[in-house]
Amino acid sequence: MRFWRRQHNSLSSTSLVSAKGGESLLTPIASIWLTLTLALAVAPHANELPIWLTPAFFVIAGWRAFIAIRKQPLPPRWALLTLALLATAGVLVSYRTLFGRDPGVALMTAMAACKLLETRGLRDGVALVFLGYLLVMSNLLYSQEIPMVAYLLGVVTLMLVSQMVIHRQHAGLTALAPLRLAGKMVLAAIPVMLVLFVLFPRIPGPLWGLPKDAYKGRTGLSGEMEPGTISQLIQSGEVAFRVRFTGDMPSSKQLYWRGPVLWSFDGRRWRQREELPSKTPYPLTPEGPVLDYAVLMEPNNRRWLLALDLPASLPPSAGMTRSFQVLREQPVNEVYRYAMRSYLQYRTGQLTASERFLGLQLPPQSNSRARELAEEWRARDPRPAALVGKALSLFREQPFSYTLNPPLLGFHSVDEFLFRTRKGFCEHYASAFVFLMRAAGVPARVITGYQGGERNELGEYLIVRQSDAHAWAEVWLEEQGWTRIDPTAAVSPNRIQQGIYAALADTDTLPFLARRGGDYEWLRRLALNWDALNIQWNEWVLAYGPDRQKEFLSGLGFGAVDWREMTIAMVVTLSGLGAIFIILRWRSRQLPDPVARAWQQFCDRLARRGLARGSHEGPLDFSERVVAQHPELAGPVRDIARLYAALRYGPVISPPAVRRLQRQVRRFHIRHH
Repeated sequence: MRFWRRQHNSLSSTSLVSAKGGESLLTPIASIWLTLTLALAVAPHANELPIWLTPAFFVIAGWRAFIAIRKQPLPPRWALLTLALLATAGVLVSYRTLFGRDPGVALMTAMAACKLLETRGLRDGVALVFLGYLLVMSNLLYSQEIPMVAYLLGVVTLMLVSQMVIHRQHAGLTALAPLRLAGKMVLAAIPVMLVLFVLFPRIPGPLWGLPKDAYKGRTGLSGEMEPGTISQLIQSGEVAFRVRFTGDMPSSKQLYWRGPVLWSFDGRRWRQREELPSKTPYPLTPEGPVLDYAVLMEPNNRRWLLALDLPASLPPSAGMTRSFQVLREQPVNEVYRYAMRSYLQYRTGQLTASERFLGLQLPPQSNSRARELAEEWRARDPRPAALVGKALSLFREQPFSYTLNPPLLGFHSVDEFLFRTRKGFCEHYASAFVFLMRAAGVPARVITGYQGGERNELGEYLIVRQSDAHAWAEVWLEEQGWTRIDPTAAVSPNRIQQGIYAALADTDTLPFLARRGGDYEWLRRLALNWDALNIQWNEWVLAYGPDRQKEFLSGLGFGAVDWREMTIAMVVTLSGLGAIFIILRWRSRQLPDPVARAWQQFCDRLARRGLARGSHEGPLDFSERVVAQHPELAGPVRDIARLYAALRYGPVISPPAVRRLQRQVRRFHIRHH
């Protein structure tokens, strides 16, 4: 506070205009505010920026603050140019490109630091403010969680303060005046923001395209599977999706969340094939009740939508392949909410010729021992159900073990797993089982997805994490169609019934939120409580897309709405808010300027003594006329008039001078009445 007053008092005796074009120079206070808010905007990027850039930015920001406080000269142009070239080269070396999300944010941060060191006048300050807004927005490319949004709202408020200090840096504002005004502006904008958020017509997908690297680093399923793929994914505690059920939640052993369907096998790796989705679900014969639920999926940059086996309905803008995989038209690059309906007990339709061909295809000259074993089984009993039983008995009776760290396998991965290592994860068992079935003449395929999930009692919903990733198999049985077979259940039934935590002897490798019990169970429960708040944020803010918007407005009693009706409602509501604001301002209208208000009070008191000021009279002329008629008022009248003229027409409005004027006007009233 003392520094603020000292800087403003010193400005009254120094030049406030640069010699170049008459542009106002930034005061030390404006420079420090600007440096501080830019540093706050860059701070959340510390984990994403190159290791050298974050400390470099804060060193430059500290240097700029030192220059402002000590009134030191800015670096010469040649030094700034050299610094800018070095920063650009550093970004190019770090990312091998200047295009994309990460290099773009890094380059913007580096240029903001360079711009700080050349900022002298009002124009430079305004440019940096808007660059700061871009830095704030860029944080949302990495996180849209509640703490980050709350932090960025605070930074935006401080950025508004910087903007006001820059534009009114010579107006004599007190230290808290810009902060109060910025707070009022943000509060006044909240009703408008809510109206626009609720009623502005939403369109599917983002308004603009983002670079491809904007979605990198996100864990999740892929369209391929090989030994180690799922076990690596298990070590991630990130949320894949959350589910709310209509009615009772099924048991864990019924929760098979269907994802990519893998048909092609090269001896080691399974891949899905391209399939055209249909807008209508493929026919199936239900053999149990239907289950309704809503899925809130986290961004994964994939088209597939997870659904319980077997989907019976489709969300808007989605289709289903003949493999019963639900695909969206656009990748899921935002929190996406969709309603689903599934049957847990069913029979599928007929097997096509192409499906039979793909379901029996095996790479030549690979895994010969597994082929021989399957052919031996088939020779004894060719019935598909009997062959399935043989394979499951092999896993159940032989010394197979379920482990997160199985030995490495070579090209003949199935043979090595079945006859040598016998230690594996779900992808090992699913791969070996499907290979055996195909070798025995039973059409089979691998299904990847998630199994189970954790129930959050606070919000009555299910949390499915990446650590719940799973792989299982489907075989074709004549009487039932495609039938789910999970060979992992034969080796580790606890994995299916209780989750991954109950299936592993060593749980230290699991992410913290996938564990149970222990000394830190209270911390995990606290995390679940926080997640219950997050799901509300995700459902009503991040996932508020066109479908959710229409559902919400229809639930308010508006019936079916379209974009025209929403636009009309938005315009009418905003007009109403504008009218209310104008009426309130009109009713509370008063002189906002304390200098003008004090002068008007002074003139009113003189007018009541018969000394009304003429519209043509300035403050000094008016005071001299008053003194000529009442010499006894010479001292206070001249002091008030001169102080008002200095405040109104001088280069600087000093807050202490404003308070002195108000005090003299009050004393004048007391002394002469």
